[in-house]
Amino acid sequence: MTEHRAFFGDSEKIFAFPTRELIEELEQKTGQPIGGLFRRFQNHDFSFSDLTEIIRLGLIGGGTSPADADRLVKVYSIGRPLTESFLVALGIITALFLGVEDDPDDDDFGFPQDEKHQAAATGDLAAAITAAYRDVAE
Repeated sequence: MTEHRAFFGDSEKIFAFPTRELIEELEQKTGQPIGGLFRRFQNHDFSFSDLTEIIRLGLIGGGTSPADADRLVKVYSIGRPLTESFLVALGIITALFLGVEDDPDDDDFGFPQDEKHQAAATGDLAAAITAAYRDVAE
């Protein structure tokens, strides 16, 4: 799944890029190919426009009307600490590239459930590597 949920503005919002056209619009608005844009975020070499366009188009892809998405970005990105917008935009573009784990049962309170993640969470690096190798071998 590539949908990202985050608090933005006045409530939790859904951000997504479900169509090729939205990704192409993002590339056009930022002047960057999508891979270059992702790399820029990894290197913290992004522009303010990169932040606002990822958020605005992600909102639209998540079901917010274009007018409301534009309003939300103007009200909650401009004049606010950049870190707020950066963290939202980073979550959106990371979900677009890497996806997010589906959580069909929210009763685990965010704790990892598979063997590899459980081992990593406990700090048992050897067990985590062993579990990861098993995943690759299967």
